Amino acid sequence: MILCVRFLSGASGLGASGAGLNGPGVSGEALLPELVALLGELTPVVEAAPPDTALADVRGALRYFGRDAEQLAALVRVRALALHGVDCVIGAGPNPMLARMAAREAEPGQTRVVPATADGVREFLDRKPVVALEGVGRATARTLCTYGLDSVDRVAAAPLGTLQRILGAKAGREAYEKAHGIDRTPVVRNAAARSLAAERPFPRDELDPVLHRRALLSLTAELGARMRGASQVCRSLTLTVRYADRSTTSRSRALREPTAHSASLTAAAYGMYDALGLQRARVRGLSLRAEGLGPAEQATLQLSFDPVDDKARRLEAAADKARARFGERAVLPGALAA
Repeated sequence: MILCVRFLSGASGLGASGAGLNGPGVSGEALLPELVALLGELTPVVEAAPPDTALADVRGALRYFGRDAEQLAALVRVRALALHGVDCVIGAGPNPMLARMAAREAEPGQTRVVPATADGVREFLDRKPVVALEGVGRATARTLCTYGLDSVDRVAAAPLGTLQRILGAKAGREAYEKAHGIDRTPVVRNAAARSLAAERPFPRDELDPVLHRRALLSLTAELGARMRGASQVCRSLTLTVRYADRSTTSRSRALREPTAHSASLTAAAYGMYDALGLQRARVRGLSLRAEGLGPAEQATLQLSFDPVDDKARRLEAAADKARARFGERAVLPGALAA
């Protein structure tokens, strides 16, 4: 049995270890490493799926703890709330695809379990729109709908050869297997994080762009320090703006070169923020995710003869040493010192 756990933003942030230069981050995205470690207490086979989801193969845990999938899910939820102040939605199924689909249907505080029987899988999939299947995008769904195959049960009833003539050999077989609830993808243990994230919620819906940019400066300072501390660099940044009506806007930008230099990260974050053209937007929170992490020693660095840039990097290294010895707030950008 596979658990798919999606962590939600917690209002309390209890025990949040993602505290940064300007207050604690409380999103499931920022807490993902800690919560993946929580799942690791039940099973060693945990796959992180940033920004806020993890898969856990608990087949061995079911026997070891003498509990069923729903009881294990309840244990995960209680521990996530107690240790990190974060609620979650959980789906359980016999394979990763069904577990993820179940998690999408679960409400906060609930667990949606797909029985590991042919009848249970068929009952779960029947009458769902074909686009609900993983790997079936809108273009493929439109193609299938033109042939009257607009639901999962109709695709499952179609002969394999017919689907292959419509979609092609590989795509047709994949659609046929997924419509029957078959997913051959294993849960792959990935201890190395591929992204880092942090969030800055505002105490009230914030309209002031100066405070928005101050929060972005705090985010890039935190992410840069965390990456340099782990000897990592990132290749891109993703900015997410959360509004008062709970809607969000996300923008991603590839960096000119892999870096953990806070000044470069700040310039990219400011560029994404300015491109949004927010006018009197009521912003509830900002989050930033550094993606495409890799070892710093393997990254290429464009040679620069700019003495200002060289000086900034030397000062940054010295500031990192001071923070490591005296605490995170020992050295701050001037805009964050107030």
